[in-house]
Amino acid sequence: MRVEDVLRHKVGGGAVATVPGDATVGEALAQLVERNVGALVVSADGEHVDGVVSERDVARGLHARGGDVLGDLVGTLMTAQVHTCTPATAVTDLTRLMTEHRVRHVPVLVAGRLAGIVSIGDVVKARLDELETEREQLVDYIQTS
Repeated sequence: MRVEDVLRHKVGGGAVATVPGDATVGEALAQLVERNVGALVVSADGEHVDGVVSERDVARGLHARGGDVLGDLVGTLMTAQVHTCTPATAVTDLTRLMTEHRVRHVPVLVAGRLAGIVSIGDVVKARLDELETEREQLVDYIQTS
């Protein structure tokens, strides 16, 4: 299974929630809640990845600075070192990347441009769907033999 398969079955497919780096953390937090997502890709143009800001980043900022962090710019809070993948990346390789680097959201790039985002939840769901399909095939095989 490849990342393109995960995106194809994902609700919203290749849609990616983005926020500019000059938005406030409060604005980003509102967008996280409104869109019911755990992370936003930080991008000035919606095509290039400048960073990722997640609920975890906001929680850490709140712990360190209190409510004042909500007025800070997203660019000061985001994770700038972003791990990415392509649609052709094998899900096993993506899972390894997520585990080794302790990231839950990985932007998908095509020719350096944002084409989607995959979360650890998307990966788990895709793998469970794959296992269920295999189980059904085995049951059908046993019942027809």
